[in-house]
Amino acid sequence: MKRPIRWSAAPKQANRLESSVRSSAAKFKQLRHFTAVTALALGLVACASAPSRQAQTGAASAQPLARLVVATPDADHDVLAQLLAGEMALGRTDLKAASGYYNKAMLLSNDPQVAERAARLAIAVHDSDAAQRAIGRWQALGAKPAAMAEARAELALDHGDADEARRQLELLIGSGDKDAWRQFGRVLVGARDQAQAARLLETLATPQRLPADAQAWLAMSELGDKFGRHAYAMQIAEAAMQRFKSVETYAWAAQMKFNDGDHDGARALLQKALVKAPQNAQLRLTYASMLSQAGDYAGAAKVLEHGPQNADIFSLRAALAARNNDEKALAALYQQLQQAPEDVRTRSTYLLGQLAEMQHRDAEALSWYGQVGDDDPHAFDADVRSALILHTQGKVADAHQLLDQLQMDYLDQPEQLRQAYQVDAELYLREQKYVQAEQAFSRALQVVPDDPGLLYSRGLAYAEAGQIDQAVQDFQHLLKIKPGDVDASNALGFTLADADRDLPEAEKLLQVARAAKPADPAIADSWGWLQYRLGHLDQAAQTLRSAWQAGKDADVGVHLGEVLWKQGHRQDAQRIFDEVRKLDPRNSSLQNTLKRLNP
Repeated sequence: MKRPIRWSAAPKQANRLESSVRSSAAKFKQLRHFTAVTALALGLVACASAPSRQAQTGAASAQPLARLVVATPDADHDVLAQLLAGEMALGRTDLKAASGYYNKAMLLSNDPQVAERAARLAIAVHDSDAAQRAIGRWQALGAKPAAMAEARAELALDHGDADEARRQLELLIGSGDKDAWRQFGRVLVGARDQAQAARLLETLATPQRLPADAQAWLAMSELGDKFGRHAYAMQIAEAAMQRFKSVETYAWAAQMKFNDGDHDGARALLQKALVKAPQNAQLRLTYASMLSQAGDYAGAAKVLEHGPQNADIFSLRAALAARNNDEKALAALYQQLQQAPEDVRTRSTYLLGQLAEMQHRDAEALSWYGQVGDDDPHAFDADVRSALILHTQGKVADAHQLLDQLQMDYLDQPEQLRQAYQVDAELYLREQKYVQAEQAFSRALQVVPDDPGLLYSRGLAYAEAGQIDQAVQDFQHLLKIKPGDVDASNALGFTLADADRDLPEAEKLLQVARAAKPADPAIADSWGWLQYRLGHLDQAAQTLRSAWQAGKDADVGVHLGEVLWKQGHRQDAQRIFDEVRKLDPRNSSLQNTLKRLNP
């Protein structure tokens, strides 16, 4: 039930490094000449098509403008057509075609943005000649020196020319452009040779050169960490912390130490940061996350209890309480969150539903889940939880109807579609509607073919429905995908034993399962049932009695009762059957067994 939460103190400056030529759709200027000609042509067509008074009165004098012919450019000489074709090619991720269209557009346009786009696309498809031409055209149209240096550095790195790349990168960071270091990072992130890029990073992004901007320092440290240059990354992180002494620099340096295994050092840094900013919510989240990763759940909860609360803090507090099975803390959180400001409650409707469900407040949980917005990342999960609650409440048709709607809504999202089918199937299993369960599992397998979990579950549904051949086929196929899988071996072995067919093969399979999990009651039940089929009643009774005492599982009790009955111990068998009836009054195995033993 608990919502999985991951926190990171690392400031994601590298996400701001725009490494793709497709990162934003540039708006290009339309040529005034083309627009004017088009407007004129439309006007003249309108004039030519309107009947004149002279024509209406029979006068046949020709209009001079009617003889005017307006030339329109063909596609190869139409800049707008080339730009549109280029964008369409980008839309289908055909960079080579897009580069070709932009190369033509560049020659027809005086817009430097078109030339820039042509240059970046040519570099992206490794077309050196086209890139050189586009860079030259871009420069002629007035490109900024920093942008020129960035493009030439990209091209040099694409060629593997480290010396030229370094020269251009030095021009870039020395240009004084406010975005120079962001552009520097973007060049290195996009380099084909990451080792070469890492060497340039260490050479050029030194404490002596980096600007008076903490974000730039953190971005370079994170980039070094991405390249595997951990010593460099740590050096820059510590230098940034000493220079800027900001919460963000402390947090990143602490994250670096934590990742290196220095948990004490990380906590010490975060404690210093908390002294500087005790109300900083993100800092408290980071510190609590580190404590919980180190196993100090109580310490993590204590850090989060005090100070301003937001949706993220409530989520982590709930996760920590759920991990500790602290029902009292979960109940307190539920009350606090209901009284939180409206914006916090709005962001936390799914969590409120979870907390209500944990306390068996199903009606309240349904209400909260119903308030989860369609754009919330938990919208699908909220609907699934709602379906499960409805089913528990006995509103079976409503539960399946909701899952049917999810299957329609998420047709284009395979993971969610698969889950919707699977939950639907599992609910049918609960209802002992095995044919419908098998059909739902089959639909899920169409979405995710050969999924082991789905094959296993469908095999169980087939077996319960009495379709033994199909069940055996699914379990055998699963064992081909996962040779020696213990659960599949046990399932196939039991299915064969229960059907009283191919008992030697069943024995081999169950021996494999027993060797892997000798204390597993489910496997012991299968082994005991096999011994019953083989006629070894004493061994069967001993094994099944042990499994029954270990878990009081209804199906195990049914098997034990039948063996005792066959041994002539009918009072003992009846006592076991009575216990099973108390555990599971609707158990179909019990009903079928009693009919068989007492025809």
